[in-house]
Amino acid sequence: MIADDDEKWLAAATSAVKQNAFYMQRAIDSNNLKDALKFSAQMLGELRTSKLSPHKYYELYIRATDELRSLEMFFRDETARGCSIAELYELVQHAGNILPRLYLLCTIGSVYIKSKDVTAKDILKDLVEMCRAVQHPLRGLFLRSYLAQVTRDKLPSIGSELEGYRNMDALEFVLQNFTEMNKLWVRMQHQGPNRDKEKREKERNELRDLVGKNLHILGQLEGVDLVVYRDTVLPRILEQVVNCKDELAQCYLMDCIIQVFPDDFHLQTLDVLLGACPQLQPSVDIKTVLSGLMERLSNYAASSVEALPNFMQVDAFSKLDHAIGKVVEAQVDLSASASVTLYLFLLKFTLHVHSDRLDYVDQVLGSCVSQLSATGKLCDDKASKQIVAFLSAPLEKYKDVVTILKLTNYPRVMEYLDHDTNKAMAIIIIQSILKNDTRIATADEVDALFELIKGLIKDFDGLTDNDEIDEEDFQEEQNSVARLVHFLYNDDPEEMSKIIFRVRKHILTGGPKRLPLTIPPLVFSALKLIRRLRGGDENPFGDDTSTPQKILQLLTETVEVLSDVSASELALRLYLQCAQAANDCELETDAYEFFTKAYLLYEEEISDSKAQVTALRLIIGTLQRMRVFSVENRDILTHKATGYSTKLLKKPDQCRAVYECAHLYLAEEGENLKDGERVVVCLKKAQKIADAVQKWPVHPVVAVAWGLCLCMSNC
Repeated sequence: MIADDDEKWLAAATSAVKQNAFYMQRAIDSNNLKDALKFSAQMLGELRTSKLSPHKYYELYIRATDELRSLEMFFRDETARGCSIAELYELVQHAGNILPRLYLLCTIGSVYIKSKDVTAKDILKDLVEMCRAVQHPLRGLFLRSYLAQVTRDKLPSIGSELEGYRNMDALEFVLQNFTEMNKLWVRMQHQGPNRDKEKREKERNELRDLVGKNLHILGQLEGVDLVVYRDTVLPRILEQVVNCKDELAQCYLMDCIIQVFPDDFHLQTLDVLLGACPQLQPSVDIKTVLSGLMERLSNYAASSVEALPNFMQVDAFSKLDHAIGKVVEAQVDLSASASVTLYLFLLKFTLHVHSDRLDYVDQVLGSCVSQLSATGKLCDDKASKQIVAFLSAPLEKYKDVVTILKLTNYPRVMEYLDHDTNKAMAIIIIQSILKNDTRIATADEVDALFELIKGLIKDFDGLTDNDEIDEEDFQEEQNSVARLVHFLYNDDPEEMSKIIFRVRKHILTGGPKRLPLTIPPLVFSALKLIRRLRGGDENPFGDDTSTPQKILQLLTETVEVLSDVSASELALRLYLQCAQAANDCELETDAYEFFTKAYLLYEEEISDSKAQVTALRLIIGTLQRMRVFSVENRDILTHKATGYSTKLLKKPDQCRAVYECAHLYLAEEGENLKDGERVVVCLKKAQKIADAVQKWPVHPVVAVAWGLCLCMSNC
């Protein structure tokens, strides 16, 4: 209902404006000054209404002031025909009502200044003072907006001398008009009952650009150099911003200051601008203000290399860091999310301007830790996301995790993330390593890295294997860790050995679900090092000739862990891989030990028939390739494998396994390892097993026959 009334009042007022504008234009066409002033005053009288909302009043204001353009042209033509501009200036003041009178006075005043018949300084001072007569917040705000509009193109540059209007006069006029407009704008919040306060604030927000227009004029005014801005403009504006004590006005005007004036001005007056921030109302969204400033300065540094020395000269980083600390200290109700956002923008500023100063970056991280120390683990999703963005910024900038590892406060920030978010951040770190092909080349770097990604490596207190987890996500996380292990590398065997020992220490802190996924890459990385040691021309460890044995012993202890966490089949495979490495290094004792452990696992842990078949085929295949064993040791292992073959559950599996064991007596190298008699024994045993089965596929029998032929050709 109120909206309908608003439309009716606007329609009636607009109709009156159009009607009076028509008669005013007819009087102008007839060169009838008296009627032109009469109808223009009646038209402007519609702006005296108090019935319209600010939005509707703005529509009416636009219609009325648009009509005043033709009146301004008429005044200009009248002076060109010889009419005294001073008399016109006096004549318009005879209007009966103050509001139409002042609109007409501003209109003729703009013509008066242009004519140069009187000092511009006196006219503008007169206008800005007389506008004080209208103290109604809404009507006064629009009146002064019109004054700024009609005088904008009449303001000379600072320092020029135009009809006595010189030095700081233009500046003083704009600043005074801005001050009065801001006061009127702030007073609007008190017009009406408290129940409509939210509505009034929304309406005030819609009118903010009327006030900000003055700052735009100041920003474009010629002659406002750094000295003028520093000594006059900024102090006057900040004085008004702080003293108005209005949340909406302070937030908007601070943003206007940041956006309107040049970047270099902000840099050179940084301490003054930042000094006002703690004086703002506690409810002001200070993070928006400061983040806007730091973003502006960051872009300035990125776009102008020549400006970088200026940042160092004014010590911009220290001032921003100190200011943020003061704001956080002053606004005790500042949320964790808001605090982290402030430090995030400071970090981005530091990475743009001082990317070579890791001490600055670490200092920002430390400041954030100090702020978070009172909160404990973050439960706020928004704050957690901000922390992730905060920690990701250095990764995106340097694209080198090794650089990140030098930041002592980086892991301290991660401590405040909840478990799930900590894991997500760890994944981001690993992805950075994989994407940028970063090599972690020292044992100390490994320790630092695993401290960062420990959320993926170990089980934490309060979390058990019975907790619900997404198996697909878990597998993906552990696969990332497995891929990471292959990026932990050093060309120096001694340092690589240290890396392997450190990685093992960290990986073994994982639970039974993690170890089967993380131990295999560690084992293969160690085996790769063992083969490198075998291929070297000289011993890189000096007198320590036992290093390969030490690594193999380490692998023995490591793989044993898998059998303790119900991963016996995987452990058996890894034992066989280790045995091959020992074979390559001609370490018979170690190779025999690995086979022994594989056999024990087969006997004690593997009970499923299919798993037994698979495991036995792996044992036979690996044993076939071993060349390090003496005749006695090979004979023991071969007999054991043959015995396992005859004990398989299914006859076809027994037949195949026994037949495959025959190959163990047909070694390609070393005549002392060939034993045709035992080959025949194995094949006959396989044939016997085949004969014992009535329904038998053709291919096993053919395989046995082929084996007999092979035996005859080799024996």
